[in-house]
Amino acid sequence: MGTAATFRSGSLYNGSMKDEDRLERLIRSGHHCISIVTSEEDDALALVREVAFKLGYDLSGSGLWLWSISGGLRDGLVADAQPIRDTEHPAAALYYLTRQDKRLLCVTLDLIGHLRDERTLRMWRDVVRRFDEIGSYLIMIDHHDDAPSVIAAHSTRFELSLPNEEELEVLVRQTLRELNRERPIEIDITRSGLRTIIRNLRGLTRRQARQIIADAVDEDRRFDNSDINHVLASKRRAMERAGLLEYIEAPVSLDEIGGLRRLKSWLRQRHLATNEEAAEFGISPPRGVLMLGVQGAGKSLCAKAIATGWQRPLLRLDPSALYDRYVGESERHLRDALRQAEMMAPIVLWIDEIEKGFASSTSRSTDGGLSQRMFGTLLTWMQEHTAPVFVVATANDIEALPPELLRKGRFDEIFFVDLPSPQTRRQIFEIHLRKRGQKPDNFDLDALVAASDGYSGAEIEAGVVGALHDVFPSRGRLTTELVLKALQDSPPLSVTMAERIQALRDWARFRCVPAD
Repeated sequence: MGTAATFRSGSLYNGSMKDEDRLERLIRSGHHCISIVTSEEDDALALVREVAFKLGYDLSGSGLWLWSISGGLRDGLVADAQPIRDTEHPAAALYYLTRQDKRLLCVTLDLIGHLRDERTLRMWRDVVRRFDEIGSYLIMIDHHDDAPSVIAAHSTRFELSLPNEEELEVLVRQTLRELNRERPIEIDITRSGLRTIIRNLRGLTRRQARQIIADAVDEDRRFDNSDINHVLASKRRAMERAGLLEYIEAPVSLDEIGGLRRLKSWLRQRHLATNEEAAEFGISPPRGVLMLGVQGAGKSLCAKAIATGWQRPLLRLDPSALYDRYVGESERHLRDALRQAEMMAPIVLWIDEIEKGFASSTSRSTDGGLSQRMFGTLLTWMQEHTAPVFVVATANDIEALPPELLRKGRFDEIFFVDLPSPQTRRQIFEIHLRKRGQKPDNFDLDALVAASDGYSGAEIEAGVVGALHDVFPSRGRLTTELVLKALQDSPPLSVTMAERIQALRDWARFRCVPAD
């Protein structure tokens, strides 16, 4: 069995025993059918093989078998093993397994899709019953979970963990050694640079991390501090393809946001509670804020400013991107996104317009209770997670928010972001004029503040930008009159939706803390 040793030495699970221990515990405690849903099939197989060696399935009298529709049923520890004849069809392979008497550990690849066939499903149930009788185990590795309900009832779900920093360092060093054997690589990286790269690889799978390191050294055959930016850019692309969490550039500082004095003070105070000294003092780290308010008042801008002020990456979770047509996949997407957020901590997790993603959570009639289950998963995680993930949730529509979300304990505080006061509007004008190369002293700010009553910060910015567009063709000078005209030509939301905004203000008066 010399080939089997090749599988074992190539496994990255030797440096991290967490998944290995969990899977071994399931097998030892008699879970005879285990389901692993993942896109990282090679990592799952490496883990199963490692556990198989540990439990003695490489010894005579027992073994690790592997089935796929392309390769049939074969020895799972020997490379290029010959398949058992006529076992490519899943029903035939399962029937063969029911005739076995010896102790087995059998792995199937992409079997779930075939279990919609009644005959194959019947054979699967016979295998599970037979394996329970003789002490064998079935491990199903699939790329999606579109299984009949009976599968979930008779199997145990197992999720692969993402690599921690210790394992990522082993992975980076191993990948560089392998690439150096192919073609020499010059390595000139500082210890701090290596730590930064490893930290930026958090939240990725082992395969993704290996590929990013290979891409970083492919062109110049060098691995140095300049590869930090390449790794970060590659990670962003990988996460965007996954569609679960989105990296957001967050250069905005709190000083670039007008008003919101109470919120800014609260954030500065809570930032002090994010260090170890605060924990020793008996203060728990802040968990998050919910910001309700008028559209364009600066809620999303605050999320970016918090990330910058706290020097944390900002990741955006779009609840609508989690929903999938396959049964069980939507819930898995949410669990994966939250798990990824924890692995990348400390971060700021921004859930924008949270009410849109879970608007139907109060009703089971529209989606069979899917939104309700998703919302329950999110609430449980918000209540129980221990990783330093600071949640910033924004919402515009109070009526669509489930009452459970507003209960104390979900968030550290609930702020209401109202339309800006006259003093705040002056600050907003000054900020956006300076941002575009204009001197605020050259403008009649009193007139602009008076004319912008009822305008949000975004609408004020739009007025300044609109005036610049008007004057650009003639390359003229921006004036107070041009900005006033741009404001007058675009009525604010507080006019077009006056009743709705007033209702929002009335609701928040005694339920939320004013942000300003």
